[in-house]
Amino acid sequence: MVDLDQSFEDTIAPVHRLGKTLLGIAAVFWMAPAQAALPDEIQVYTDDLEAPGEHGLELHVNMTPKGRSTPDYPGEVTPRHGLRVTPELSLGLAPGWDAGLYLPFVRSAEGTLYFAGPKLRLKWIALKPEEGGTGYFAGVNAEIAFVDERFEQARRAAEIRPILGWRDPTWLLSFNPIVEFDLAGEQKGVFTFSPAFKVARNAGSRTALGFEYYAELGRLSGFAPRREQSHTLFFVIDTPRINFGIGRGLGGAADPWTLKAIVSF
Repeated sequence: MVDLDQSFEDTIAPVHRLGKTLLGIAAVFWMAPAQAALPDEIQVYTDDLEAPGEHGLELHVNMTPKGRSTPDYPGEVTPRHGLRVTPELSLGLAPGWDAGLYLPFVRSAEGTLYFAGPKLRLKWIALKPEEGGTGYFAGVNAEIAFVDERFEQARRAAEIRPILGWRDPTWLLSFNPIVEFDLAGEQKGVFTFSPAFKVARNAGSRTALGFEYYAELGRLSGFAPRREQSHTLFFVIDTPRINFGIGRGLGGAADPWTLKAIVSF
């Protein structure tokens, strides 16, 4: 005979564990001395991709010990003493294609909770090595964001992120020469350049150690002065389900310290 009670418990157990994990992570970061409202994600894209019909869930959590407190425009919620928690839902569409939806939530310095606005993405990986193999990978990710005016004056923005890299069982290298532009407002159609780079080495026990570098250089047609640029170097630890990084701003407009975590379910 089938034990219906046991079957029901086996069915809901993974859902229950996932709910407890999400609540636990959110509680830890929400009660911590959070310090900044940051981008939805701090991540260098590689050849990771959902298989057709498969779906995934990631939780992005970003904060800084110090951040900008002077608004760039009236009504802006500044980074200082804020926290951003962003669930990302992803779905495999076809071989080489997947899509994602970001739902960023921000807590301000005053403790007010905001929904910053959804962001949609579409990723295409045209070239990648076999699972666990050696070789180059290449693709592109496109995003469009609908942002609350308290966080982006233009309210609508887009991003084109080429993905170029190489991996083997020991090393991973990836470069994202990101181009961003507003779809509305005074800076509509102005392209800015924000390159990102990652190098990581397998340290055993399904763990990798490495570095990630992020920059915001200004207009693609002419970079901003050094003091107005942002350069941040992260030391990162990767496991199959967690990417954790501690970032150090390298002068200019970067925050001195940044913490980030990406948890996959």
